Amino acid sequence: MAVKIRLRRMGAKKAPFYRVVVADSRYPRDGRFIEEIGTYNPLTNPATVDIDAEAAKKWIGNGAQPTDTVKALLKKSNII
Repeated sequence: MAVKIRLRRMGAKKAPFYRVVVADSRYPRDGRFIEEIGTYNPLTNPATVDIDAEAAKKWIGNGAQPTDTVKALLKKSNII
């Protein structure tokens, strides 16, 4: 089982809003997930990133792989 930290798209058409979730890589993008650890809103200026640092570090420590986009968000908010 490969666990990933990835974005789950919410919000309306043409108005994306994302939740940062920990999910099994086999689940669909917006489907089942294990835990929600934050949010990301690219429409605000600057973009709003709100991630629970403790939970993110715990999951990465347990072997969860962040996607490229989530890795960039974690770097930007100084979590990794």
